[in-house]
Amino acid sequence: MAAVVRPVTRPDIPALSRALAEAFDDDPVMSWMLPDASKRPAGLTRLFAAEIRYHHLSGGGAELAESADGTIVGGALWDPPGRWKQSAFDSFLSLPTVARALGRYLRVGAEVSHALESAHPTEPHWYLATIGTSSAGRGGGYGKALLNSRLSRCDAEAAPAYLESSKHANIPYYERFGFEVTGEIVIPNGGPTLWKMWRNPR
Repeated sequence: MAAVVRPVTRPDIPALSRALAEAFDDDPVMSWMLPDASKRPAGLTRLFAAEIRYHHLSGGGAELAESADGTIVGGALWDPPGRWKQSAFDSFLSLPTVARALGRYLRVGAEVSHALESAHPTEPHWYLATIGTSSAGRGGGYGKALLNSRLSRCDAEAAPAYLESSKHANIPYYERFGFEVTGEIVIPNGGPTLWKMWRNPR
């Protein structure tokens, strides 16, 4: 059965946040921000919930993937052209949840955000901030369905797309969808490296 991809609604946020937290549990950047593996699942769930609720949802680019039984198994958080940066007001609203999610590593999270923002392209584009599937959805074609859903719109709008890959091993996967590596972002103070990837419309 084909994967069902649909827009995220507010009631979806808890289940989608848990799915993304599971997807990013071994992510190098998330592990750097939340080094305590026992606290990482709860921290990531709160962090994704804050990002979806206070930023991605309003932009209309947040989509999720459902399995045949209606379980949310993954999601893609896109920001439309010119809307990738969270507003000061939304940052203020999300701060209590983000602070609770990161705890004493809040400053590390701020360093990561600053590094990504400083390296962000200035040309208008759709920005894939996050994509991931839970263990239940892995290998089911949900990531491909999520990517194709938005990339087909990018092509229809003749709009480029941009992402940062936090795993070198994922680069060939994104290249199959037309993304190309354009540079590296090194998180300061011994942090991990991310790869900037750009896709021109087809």
